[in-house]
Amino acid sequence: MSSSLALCIEYDGTDFCGFQSQAEGRSVQDTLEKAISTVADHPVQVAAAGRTDAGVHATSQVVSFLAESERPLAAWTRGVNACLPADVRVWRALNVSEQFHARFDATFRRYMYVFGQADAVPAIARNQVAWLRGTLHPDRMSAVLDDMVGERDFSSFRASGCQSKRPWRQVDFARVVTRGELVVFDIQANAFLLRMVRNLAGALLEVSLGSLTREGFKELMDAKNRDLAPPTAPARGLYLVQVGYPALEELSELRLPPVLGPLDFSATPQTP
Repeated sequence: MSSSLALCIEYDGTDFCGFQSQAEGRSVQDTLEKAISTVADHPVQVAAAGRTDAGVHATSQVVSFLAESERPLAAWTRGVNACLPADVRVWRALNVSEQFHARFDATFRRYMYVFGQADAVPAIARNQVAWLRGTLHPDRMSAVLDDMVGERDFSSFRASGCQSKRPWRQVDFARVVTRGELVVFDIQANAFLLRMVRNLAGALLEVSLGSLTREGFKELMDAKNRDLAPPTAPARGLYLVQVGYPALEELSELRLPPVLGPLDFSATPQTP
């Protein structure tokens, strides 16, 4: 008898070529499917809520799959974890309906981009934060956030290899929060274009440095031209932290990047 399952997973993306299976390179999908297949005792293919890029991390990625064999939920957590390398972990398993699909049933995705200010890159957390020399100005960053909230055309922040049929996305909220030497760009949308968050983070960095004004950022949005935008921010600062399923709160948990410590992001920001 078959069963339908969803797993909540986290991974350090440093040594992965991205989530999606690729002909060459070490992907999260291939690593995860190999471990799940060992427990299921047959080949398994997963569907993911989001396809993170090479070097991008996740604290709350969701995958779904069908298993031909029944196992207790503990087998899909502890059993799969026993077959996984140290940079991928399952932290929750849930029985779901056969119609459930991790990607198509998700109503929102939430990402956090973590900038850090340091004269020298720390040895610890060197791959978990986008470390920069000099001073960041979160007040300048916050001033342009209204221009990315709502349903908008994000062509200026869309990577050339993006396969989406349309560049419009509905951004629920965007905010900037500080935590000591860390500055966090927190954004939620129905979905994201390829490298959209990292491209927005790259623009926010230029805004912080003063080389891109608020008026310039708005003009960049309106231009709908990626060639005019600042460089893409490094992958190591980005985290997929939450995926929304209204009917399945167990799969919708917000989990912060550990580098942030006990910071309260529980309250949902109000849409401007």
